[in-house]
Amino acid sequence: MTDKKSKLDHRWLTVIVASLLALILLLMPTPEGLTSVAQKSMALFVFALIMWIARPIPIYQTSIVLVLLLPLIGAVKDQSSAFGALGFDIIWLMVAAFVLTSAMSATNLGKRIALSLTTRFAKTPTQVLVIFVIVNYILAFFVPSTTARASLIVPIALVILEVYQELPGKSKFGKLMMLQGIQNNAFATSVIMTATSAQVLAVGFINEQTGAKIGYLQWMMGAIPQALLTTLFAFFVGLKLYTDKDKSKEKLAQATAVLKQQLEDMGPLSKNEKKALGIFLITLLLWATGDYQQAWLGFHISTEQTAVLSMLLCLLPGIGVIKWKEANIKWDLMIFSAGAYAIGKAVDKSGAATWTINHLVSMIGLDQINPSFVAVILIFITIFSHLIFTSKTVRTTILIPAIITLAKQLGIDPAPLALVCSFGIATTITLPPHSKVNTLYFGTGYFTIKDELVYGLVSCFIASCALCLVYFTWIRFVI
Repeated sequence: MTDKKSKLDHRWLTVIVASLLALILLLMPTPEGLTSVAQKSMALFVFALIMWIARPIPIYQTSIVLVLLLPLIGAVKDQSSAFGALGFDIIWLMVAAFVLTSAMSATNLGKRIALSLTTRFAKTPTQVLVIFVIVNYILAFFVPSTTARASLIVPIALVILEVYQELPGKSKFGKLMMLQGIQNNAFATSVIMTATSAQVLAVGFINEQTGAKIGYLQWMMGAIPQALLTTLFAFFVGLKLYTDKDKSKEKLAQATAVLKQQLEDMGPLSKNEKKALGIFLITLLLWATGDYQQAWLGFHISTEQTAVLSMLLCLLPGIGVIKWKEANIKWDLMIFSAGAYAIGKAVDKSGAATWTINHLVSMIGLDQINPSFVAVILIFITIFSHLIFTSKTVRTTILIPAIITLAKQLGIDPAPLALVCSFGIATTITLPPHSKVNTLYFGTGYFTIKDELVYGLVSCFIASCALCLVYFTWIRFVI
């Protein structure tokens, strides 16, 4: 009884603190340069952030509150900006990803792939994690979409966890696999210039404003050291944080033997497995050729359109492999995501994020600091700025030109510094709303917002240090 009362008191305290901070930000005099709309959106963002981390109520209920309050207090111009969030392309993508996951599960194709991977290349959970690191890096070359890669990997990871009987919310191994999935997606993305449009935009800014001639190869050669260093150190930190000491070698050996037997018992590919495999390969092909479809076909099929097409193929009579009622779609996650993206969009569009970053730079007084230290500060700002921004493109648009201008004023060669900072744009790994990839992995239920925040902040620090090392040593050999 006492524990229940203590939990209830803690929940009420969280709600009161979050509400008071939001009210203070809402009612205080509007700071110079900040609009009233931006002030309101920032107040709601702070409220939501506290509520999502502490979870006094389910996170989807906090999102419902946001969707109601955004138009009610005037944090967005019209109601559709908030209520229309449920129609965002990310929501459709998530629904399609859940259908694809369900199809792979129902046909046993996902299980077959998972069993093949684990029995041939991994005998321990750590080796399974290493395999997924490698897969993320390989796919980055062929699938020019962070979200598409996550949509491919998540279903296979879920089946592996099912085979190992790792339950959501209870499994340390499952928690680590999903959290590292988010991080390795970002680290691998930083290596390939075309893996996200924000990086292509960054190169455009650098080449235009500095006269540099950075291309695909220069980007890759410059980015590889920092990505590998960050991946390696973050991997071992994850093992330290989430190692399950109760897992014995004997248990793992027994599990491997069971997995081999299960693979043998499955026999040859069934008709439905072949159908699911065909749909899977079509999806992979369309995602991998996304940058070339316009030139080849005269039109472009987006990542979201490809996912919805695949969902349709999975459900169509005669062609499909599951029925709608068999699709395990987590609608509470859809509601949470809608609220998260609605508040993120409000903060971005109102100018609240831009105002915050600009005042942070001014407050630090970067023009009064040693140039080498300025470079370090800018690298850290680039990495950690995703805590405020929900869009890689917005961060690129604001930060990279500003970094180039500041570097020129301080007598720093702008191209190397801006390029190294650009490598950090993809590192959006601390909260679900910060990336579609984060949201997809979060939907598996294996980790909490607090888990992602803690591990993400540690890995962001590692990434920042790796970028600093690359800036002061390696990057000048590349450009």
